[in-house]
Amino acid sequence: MTTPTEIITTPASELKPKTKLTGKVVKTTLAGVLVDLGMEIPGIIHISQLSDTPVKRVEDVIQVGQTTDVWVRKVKADRVELTMIEPVGVDWRELKPELILKGKVIRLETYGAFVEIGAERPGLVHISEMAHGYVKAPGDVVKEGDEIEVMVLDIDRKKKQIRLSMKAVLPKPEEKDEPQESAPRADRKRGGKKGKPRTEKFEMVNETPSEPEPTVFELAWQAALDRAKAEKAAKAKKAKASDQAQDDILQRTLKNRLPTA
Repeated sequence: MTTPTEIITTPASELKPKTKLTGKVVKTTLAGVLVDLGMEIPGIIHISQLSDTPVKRVEDVIQVGQTTDVWVRKVKADRVELTMIEPVGVDWRELKPELILKGKVIRLETYGAFVEIGAERPGLVHISEMAHGYVKAPGDVVKEGDEIEVMVLDIDRKKKQIRLSMKAVLPKPEEKDEPQESAPRADRKRGGKKGKPRTEKFEMVNETPSEPEPTVFELAWQAALDRAKAEKAAKAKKAKASDQAQDDILQRTLKNRLPTA
């Protein structure tokens, strides 16, 4: 910390935003406050930067002669613009995928953990992003108050949502070689020397392929054809017999016909 009477060795032009300083109020106005930072140029706090809630009168928040902590907003040629509202550690514009941050677990839910990373809102580590293996409940991995390291996966600036991952910053588990499947016990008993499984000889038998058996439909179809043939033959036989009978009657009629005079 620096006091108002000390001259800061760092030039004002080299101050970075969010730098924390200590200053003494030397004047108040309707628009804000003039602060002595012990530098070659004064600090200015606009009334909108005195508190995170609306301020009607400057004197309701701060008085002349009061020493206060401030943070740098912008540095200009003739002044340093300050704020009494502690800035967030990470600005939305600074957030991007694959950015690694440190945070604190502030709340656990059944679907994951909320982590404070210094942004405007906490980020969410979904339960599927808490470890490489299966996680039954977030409480099995972390608890509230834990300091953890996370990686930013995605940012939805419209909805003010930050998706984080814990497993992305954890080393991947080594893949274990699967044990070779051992031979069945029966094969080991029949085998010869250790490491040389016994081989079986099989004779190839040439078999003449048999004709496929007819299906139920094919059998029914064949039976119907046979009945149709039988009925046709019976009708033909009956018609032939009828024709023969008519011929016999005609022949008898002609023999018995009396001769005409």
